Amino acid sequence: MPLDEIDHLLLDLVQVDAARPLHELGDAVGLSPSAVQRRLTRLRTAGVIRAQVAVLDPEALSAGMASVILVALTHDDEKHHTAFRERMLAEPRVQHCYSIVGQWDYVVVLLTPDLKASRNLSRELFEEHVKRFETLPAFEVVKSSQAVPVPGVSRGSGR
Repeated sequence: MPLDEIDHLLLDLVQVDAARPLHELGDAVGLSPSAVQRRLTRLRTAGVIRAQVAVLDPEALSAGMASVILVALTHDDEKHHTAFRERMLAEPRVQHCYSIVGQWDYVVVLLTPDLKASRNLSRELFEEHVKRFETLPAFEVVKSSQAVPVPGVSRGSGR
């Protein structure tokens, strides 16, 4: 689906605040509210906008400890990778899981209340078919974002 400059601007605006009123979005991109609604509907239907969600404060929910874990599996075959991925998908405290190339197979980001909870969850998640894992507790969140860079839009969306 080809996207134009107005689509790019709208996408950047809604990924910062999807609850922004249509008339404000229209003012920002030079369209009427109904034209903005038609474009957003088209972008949702095409799958460019996958979801609209509320971004919660992890600390307010006692889940402010982020840990980055590097994981190497015992066997590099489809069965073990599938089982590992299913465990990651099933665990809500796994925020991100990336399959990577190199000496490690995966990078996993956990969100837990504290270091002890992170350690316990890691032992639970990484005991089966994992050769080794290394935990890197985050000292401070500098930036946390799901915002995707939009072509032609140069401002950052922040955290």
